[in-house]
Amino acid sequence: MVTIHTDGACLGNPGPGGFAAIIEDCSGQRTIARGYHLTTNNRMELMAAIEALRSLPARQKVRLFSDSQYLVNGMKEGWARTWQRNGWRRSSREPALNADLWSELLGLADQHDVEWIWVRGHADDELNVQCDRLAVEYATNHATESDEVFEKLHQAKSSMKRSIGS
Repeated sequence: MVTIHTDGACLGNPGPGGFAAIIEDCSGQRTIARGYHLTTNNRMELMAAIEALRSLPARQKVRLFSDSQYLVNGMKEGWARTWQRNGWRRSSREPALNADLWSELLGLADQHDVEWIWVRGHADDELNVQCDRLAVEYATNHATESDEVFEKLHQAKSSMKRSIGS
């Protein structure tokens, strides 16, 4: 059994972001953390789960703990699968946000037996608190990576707003 705790943080949303994952298995505990110079909190939550699952050999039994209802409900309640079946559209026909990451997460989750568990953020779950501290640290002091998909989308939206406003 592998236990994973994850958290994502974003300063500004969008803004600099970070994520952390603490992975525990029979060989011990390891941590993954990264910082991005422009992203969102939800993208960081998804990336934490993606990178943690990506680090595992296939066919693991996993308990993944997150304080992100977006992540946990997206997987546990089947929202992401529904969006995927609907061509990455929500029931309102609006585009599902973060389809690139949801698609990757679904593929990785299919390689494992994952139980998605929501925990109250910044509360009694010590490993969630540690992940939160690390995610904020990486957002604040180590935001060196590029979230290229988000940056392109953000740049396109900013350009469109400028052209509408002029």
